[in-house]
Amino acid sequence: METREKRVYKIVLTGGPCGGKTTGQARLSTFFENLGWKVFRVPETATVLLSGGIKFSDLTNDEAYKFQENLLKTMLQIENTFFELAESCSRDCLIICDRGAMDASAFIAKEKWDKLMSANNWNNVELRDNRYNQIVHMVSAANGAEDFYSIEDHACRSEGVELAKELDYNAAAAWVGHPYFDVIDNSTEFEKKIRRMIASICQKMGIDTGDRLLTNARKRKFLVSGPMPPDSAFPPFQDFDVVHNYLTNANPLMQARLRKRGQKGHWSYTHTLRKPKMHNQVVEVKTQVTHRDYINLLSQKDDSHFTIYKMRRCFLDNNQYFQLDVYKDPCHPRCNGLMLIETYSALEDGRLEARLPSFLTIDSEVTDNPAYSMYNLSLREEWKNSSKFSLAMEGMMIL
Repeated sequence: METREKRVYKIVLTGGPCGGKTTGQARLSTFFENLGWKVFRVPETATVLLSGGIKFSDLTNDEAYKFQENLLKTMLQIENTFFELAESCSRDCLIICDRGAMDASAFIAKEKWDKLMSANNWNNVELRDNRYNQIVHMVSAANGAEDFYSIEDHACRSEGVELAKELDYNAAAAWVGHPYFDVIDNSTEFEKKIRRMIASICQKMGIDTGDRLLTNARKRKFLVSGPMPPDSAFPPFQDFDVVHNYLTNANPLMQARLRKRGQKGHWSYTHTLRKPKMHNQVVEVKTQVTHRDYINLLSQKDDSHFTIYKMRRCFLDNNQYFQLDVYKDPCHPRCNGLMLIETYSALEDGRLEARLPSFLTIDSEVTDNPAYSMYNLSLREEWKNSSKFSLAMEGMMIL
């Protein structure tokens, strides 16, 4: 029987007040325990500390800064305890962190956050991108499901609707830029919202759930035309340099690729194996790898593909998380000036199109168009001469 390596998957479950985070944790735990996984639930550090009598509003600026620094140090140590337990456990492990390191940045001025990073030799790429496999933000009921927003039955919650919306946005904005960041909004009833949350995690992990979590949520891709708008036209954003390489693969129905993604000289590395469709869903197994593994895997680079270079801009707009990819030289002429924007949504019937950023010129939707798959765009051969292009169309849906 084929053996496989034990898996440890670390997620942050975050969100605004009354977003379903507590229910989501419980349902997610039960779901994965039923799959035979060991589940660890890391408690929210801020709640532990604030329940001890600390009132944030009573602290001076210096006290607030030291509190955030110690809170973050405490959080990292608590998480590390669970991470080490998971590594030593013989079973597959899911670690659910009730908020994570970057959540603290939502409650401190940017210059103080930068000072905190420098003083402790931390950086955003390590704390945001490399520490956790996936971030899931549960949007507050105050934003799109106001009739269900309640501050009852929660000892630490006192937010009105407008403040809850602001806190929700700040919590999401803190994680903008993580490579696997899902925003679960209130576009469906609550039960479907919870199922969408679980499905988003299973999809990222490459776990086939059959029809147990059927939702309409999927990745959508649009072609952007015209010049890139000035930075001032965008809401707060994070820019990344991204490098993709396709690898040789013995199974022609699968794609293997490497990604290097970073800011200011700090990098994260991911190996992705894309399998044929199951239940009309593309299945991708993504694994974070070390720099050493990345260099070793590069020796398997498929020379029939160009290396793809992009600038990736990540931002939140209209309660939707977007990634805008701008292709850069060196590349095939077909990629010159190409801009594509992606998001993950359950909205249909034109409702997503109404939420697309108004400051961008959206040309058309290209979700199922193989001419805009990165796999095909990177082919060295002209498409009319390439057997790989036709194979890509027949074997799988390219997103």
